[in-house]
Amino acid sequence: MDSSARSSADYMLTESRTSNPVRSPNPESRTPNPDFHAPAEPRIPNPKSRFLSGINAVLRFVLAPSCASCQSILLAPLDGPVCRGCWTAVRPITPPICESCGDPLPAWRLVSCGAARCPRCRRTPRFIDRSLAIGEYDGTLRQIIHALKYDGRRSIAQPLGKLMQKHGSNLLTGADWAVPVPLHSRRERMRGFNQAAELARYLDLPVCFALQRVRHTVPQVDLPAPRRHANVRGAFRLAGRRGWLAARRRHLPDLSHACVLLVDDVSTTGATLDACARVLKEAGVAEVRAITAARVVRPQSASPIR
Repeated sequence: MDSSARSSADYMLTESRTSNPVRSPNPESRTPNPDFHAPAEPRIPNPKSRFLSGINAVLRFVLAPSCASCQSILLAPLDGPVCRGCWTAVRPITPPICESCGDPLPAWRLVSCGAARCPRCRRTPRFIDRSLAIGEYDGTLRQIIHALKYDGRRSIAQPLGKLMQKHGSNLLTGADWAVPVPLHSRRERMRGFNQAAELARYLDLPVCFALQRVRHTVPQVDLPAPRRHANVRGAFRLAGRRGWLAARRRHLPDLSHACVLLVDDVSTTGATLDACARVLKEAGVAEVRAITAARVVRPQSASPIR
């Protein structure tokens, strides 16, 4: 082929390539269409999720388990004995709250910056430095705690403890140990476990069984408020001194100058927590904080501070 024929062929080939830019193999040269949406990639089903859904369906059909709080049929029994709706219904105690006992305060505009404490805590100094509860001891939260304590639903401790960890993150920050409020040995044998110790396991803190209840007391909730402090006075001491706990908890850490987080399920007037905090501070603990799943809110705490 001579040079003129070759030039004519190259020209025709160049024209054919540039006249149809859509066929360009370079994707960078294509103009994007704003109205075009690429189809979503097909989701590959998770075999584990499908297996768990199948197990939940079988358990729901065969056993028909009911929620420990609202008694409705559990859609996902493997998630625990409390349905998601009840966990969602738990309403946390929101600020402003008393830094010492955790009771709600009326409003920020009624509380000075230097006095974020309720009138009772300002009148009577406490051994607890800071305290917090998830919510009021009423409604759904009360039923959940009753299922844990009295129905033996120990699996509730994990989600309830994680809820305490979430809402009490400020108290957990800087704490060295989580110390559960102890039960008397007689009551712990009857119940089979200590609910405070179960909750403390899920707070992401090392657990220290530093306290021992040496006197069997009447449940605080059964007593009027003026008698609760007298009921727990002298009921606690440091563990490991003598008795059957000595062998079990012989190697206690040095709590001197430590920051300790007391853990319990319910706080009424705070008398039990304060009695425990007194023992810890006499042992050299620098700061004692307290977290509970629920708190019995006093009606007078809603009145304006004068």
